[in-house]
Amino acid sequence: MDKAQHKRQRRRQAHLRVRGRVAGSAERPRLAVFKSLRYVYAQVIDDSRGKTLAQASSKESAIAKKAEGGTSTKDAARLVGEAIAERAKKQGVEAVVFDRGGYLYHGKVRELAEGARSKGLKF
Repeated sequence: MDKAQHKRQRRRQAHLRVRGRVAGSAERPRLAVFKSLRYVYAQVIDDSRGKTLAQASSKESAIAKKAEGGTSTKDAARLVGEAIAERAKKQGVEAVVFDRGGYLYHGKVRELAEGARSKGLKF
């Protein structure tokens, strides 16, 4: 197993552990984070109904144009966090549980969380 495969497997195991403890409900949906090499994605999910209430990604042209340094930077992650918070609030969501997706809470994941908190989303 090469280094990249090991890293993917470690993240997958960590994500499964987190998902065993974290579940979104109608009162507090789950804010799920995913990072690819090129983009950052976030979704607000009500697991009891199996519905995505809001989503945002650095792929969107409005976010990609504002992000300094590209679509996979910490700046882009903060903008995604701000966008997901605004969209969640439009859906009536005030508080969420944070699903870091098996990633460590630093860098882009932390910036996304801080961006969402700055726009008033509670978790």
